[in-house]
Parts: sequence; structure tokens; C-alpha cells
Amino acid sequence: MNPQELLYAKSHEWVKVDGDTATVGITDFAQQQLGDITFVELPDVGDTFDQGDEFGSVESVKAASELYSPICGEIVAVNDALEDAPEKVNEDPLGEGWLLKLKVAQAPEGLLDYAAYQALVESEEH
Repeated sequence: MNPQELLYAKSHEWVKVDGDTATVGITDFAQQQLGDITFVELPDVGDTFDQGDEFGSVESVKAASELYSPICGEIVAVNDALEDAPEKVNEDPLGEGWLLKLKVAQAPEGLLDYAAYQALVESEEH
């Protein structure tokens, strides 16, 4: 997936909206900061979230981190493959390491484009 086609939350989740469905994952920067991911906790299909709501967590050898929904909607799919292979989030965070898909309830607000997200990452690295 092309990172320039995504929108980003300041909490380091990405979202790709395709019609009324949005795919959500964590950014490459986030997975690098976490290190080797050992467990991913995801919500159930049918759960609904507002933008900014906590929807799960990822655990790594370094830390645990909460996940926040970058968009309002109802969960229509979760990446069950991560239950047995959480390392997919490290290996391909913008592809096979996606976390969930939502049916979009309303357009997201306040998300960053690629350039703005890169500026945020650079400011956090210093």
C-alpha cells in the first residue's frame, strides 16, 4: 500500500478509506518504536467506535500500547491472522499487518496527510 494514499492519526494509526469502508493499521514508525510485536488485541466484529476511542492494544518485547480508532464506524472485519502471527504487523504494517476494517459512520476529521505525518514523526524523533 502506498503510504502517500493514507491518512494518519497523531496516535500513529493509519486509515485508508475506500467508499464506505476504512482499513486501519499502525504506521511503520509505530511498529519500529514498539519493536518485535508479540500480541495484538482487537475488538469484535459489530463493535462500534467513535474517532479517538481505544479499540485494542499491541504488546511487544519492549512495551504495550493502546490502539485508537482514527475514524468513526462499525467493525466489519478484523485481521484474525494476527492472532497466530502478530509479527505481520512488524513485517508489513501497511499490508498484511492491517488491524481492522470499519463501515464508515462519518468522515474523519483532523487526520494528517503523508507530509504532515512525516513532519510529526520527525519532531518526535528529536
